[in-house]
Amino acid sequence: MSDQPGPASRLDTTVAHPARRYNYWLGGKDNFAADRLSGDQVAAAFPTVKQAARENRAFLQRAVGFLAGEAGIRQFLDIGTGLPTADNTHEVAQRIAPRSRIVYADNDPLVMAHARALLTSSPEGRTAYLERDLRDPGSILDDEQLHATLDLGQPVGLMLVAILHFVRDFEDPYGVVGRLVESLPSGSYLAMSHGTYDGLPAAAVERLEQANAATGGLSRPRSRDELARFFTGLDLVDPGIVPVGDWRPAPDADRPDPVDICMYGAVARIP
Repeated sequence: MSDQPGPASRLDTTVAHPARRYNYWLGGKDNFAADRLSGDQVAAAFPTVKQAARENRAFLQRAVGFLAGEAGIRQFLDIGTGLPTADNTHEVAQRIAPRSRIVYADNDPLVMAHARALLTSSPEGRTAYLERDLRDPGSILDDEQLHATLDLGQPVGLMLVAILHFVRDFEDPYGVVGRLVESLPSGSYLAMSHGTYDGLPAAAVERLEQANAATGGLSRPRSRDELARFFTGLDLVDPGIVPVGDWRPAPDADRPDPVDICMYGAVARIP
């Protein structure tokens, strides 16, 4: 019997975690009182947060669909996976290209436990799961499971969806993304969504900052210009950096008001 602690023993259910809070906003049941309290505090300041979570998820699905389809990507590294829900990265990719290979990484042991149980690959493809933290990109890039699943000599779709606003400035978010991007070959892509206060009235920003401080300062929303720095030297895919609801929506889709979502999305090719 292994003497390594299991997921349950490593969980701190007294502290809110972004993945479990996001699960709560999406109507899931894999969350704890601290996550629900944090989620309710944010919702009180930003009542459309549940719609924002749904729109962000839809952006991920459209971005993966573009990468697996038009861009021809067959390998994905999805960091900050979140708890499994409908149409996860591998499901979207493998519907288009069944041989697609996906590595998921998250720092919440509950996420990884659920991922290993529920995120089953197509017979032709492969998935792997790393309990790693985005803020330590070297530990992800050096992981044996990653190299057993992905060929980093071939293009990879790097998915950083609604995760970087949990990397504060002192944790070097630009250096983290730069380290990941420089490890990938030409023809790879970076897909990212990121929270923002752009367009919000000052009173709403103040309420959100109070809610953020009350829950431990989990997030650091950034402006469009700050988000653009992550894509320096990369080739943005049309329509560029836009509100997530405006990134290649279905022709008949009802586009939400960007102020109700407060999330940018973009995809860029690594030259």
